[in-house]
Amino acid sequence: MPDQRRIAPLARDTMAYVLAGGRGSRLKEMTDNRAKPAVYFGGKTRIIDFALSNAINSGIRRIGVATQYKAHSLIRHLQNGWNFLRPGRNESFDILPASQRVSEDQWYSGTADAVYQNIDIIEDHAPRYIVILAGDHIYKMDYEIMLQSHVDSGADVTVGCLEVPRMEAVGFGVMHVDESYKITDFVEKPKDPPAIPGRPDTALASMGIYVFETRFLMDQLRRDAADPTSSRDFGKDIIPHIVKHGSAYAHRFNKSVVRSAYEPDTEAYWRDVGTIEAYWQANIDLTDVVPPLDIYDRDWPIWTYAEIVPPAKFVHDEDGRRGMAISSLVSGDCIISGGSLNRSLLFTGVRQHSYSVLDHAVVLPGCQIGRNARITKAVIDRGVQIPDGLVIGEDPELDATRFRRTENGICLVTKAMIDRLNY
Repeated sequence: MPDQRRIAPLARDTMAYVLAGGRGSRLKEMTDNRAKPAVYFGGKTRIIDFALSNAINSGIRRIGVATQYKAHSLIRHLQNGWNFLRPGRNESFDILPASQRVSEDQWYSGTADAVYQNIDIIEDHAPRYIVILAGDHIYKMDYEIMLQSHVDSGADVTVGCLEVPRMEAVGFGVMHVDESYKITDFVEKPKDPPAIPGRPDTALASMGIYVFETRFLMDQLRRDAADPTSSRDFGKDIIPHIVKHGSAYAHRFNKSVVRSAYEPDTEAYWRDVGTIEAYWQANIDLTDVVPPLDIYDRDWPIWTYAEIVPPAKFVHDEDGRRGMAISSLVSGDCIISGGSLNRSLLFTGVRQHSYSVLDHAVVLPGCQIGRNARITKAVIDRGVQIPDGLVIGEDPELDATRFRRTENGICLVTKAMIDRLNY
């Protein structure tokens, strides 16, 4: 008699556990007051919405989110935007802040510990499988396909992997695999990354996505918690131990990536927007005529908190004072009042005043762009009021003294930086 569980989608018997406690220090001042997963992205979403939306779209209806660093804005977003799951429909959504549940002096000490400290909650839901996810990457992926691959291989753990040029893998955890993609070694940030068999210029880099049978993972977490030498981390401790003593397989991202139905030949898009330049570029990518990440795909929507706001508005039609946007994304409640923008992305509630120009700018919610301001290649943090006539992006030396400027000339502008200008 066939296993009845295998007839239904595996996602129905799965819990997604999202690790969302990290600061993301490479984003500098952008994460002074919020965790990296809570950083705004794409006009109206937050970074964490991508992992959560992938889970929902894959059919997973039990979700836990572990938070830690400056989690208030993240928790508020989750409460506002992700409160539609209902226990009465065998669904659940647990927000799991670090709360010293194991001991009075212990917060989450690593990614594995962030799961271990909530074993009782996971076991109460009793999922047969669990998918461990990082909450700070931008991508679209069908986890059901990865779950099926895990079951078919009989693996103890299946690790989601990116195929990357071999020498670009030096900053990742890298899988050494055999011809069947069984992992034979796991190397953290190697200077000479191992190649995929038969493909000497390509390596498999870990995405921080893991699939386990829940019971097996709980046993591994308890074993690891009893080891005084462990750093309580999946990449450093749990996965290498299973590779050595059990069965671990790599699942290639291009096998389960969700591409646009209209552009099926686009790249397998995955981004770690963990630096100011990477964050800026991934947002600006969305202004392409055919962006590599399709946020307009109704078959795989990115769910988020939907604010009730009026539509965007463009006003004035005079020479030099024309409200207009070219190849840009403009969110609701924005008013472009006699200003212009090109290849830019405005989040909710931005006000751009007359004669101002935005070029390749990412402007977060609630910002004011003053008259005659000119801004090029910049990220403007939430609620910043750009003074009249301020110029950003044209004088590299001056920008570097006033703002956070990257090697490639992207400026991050925050309220504190504007306050120091003494306008």
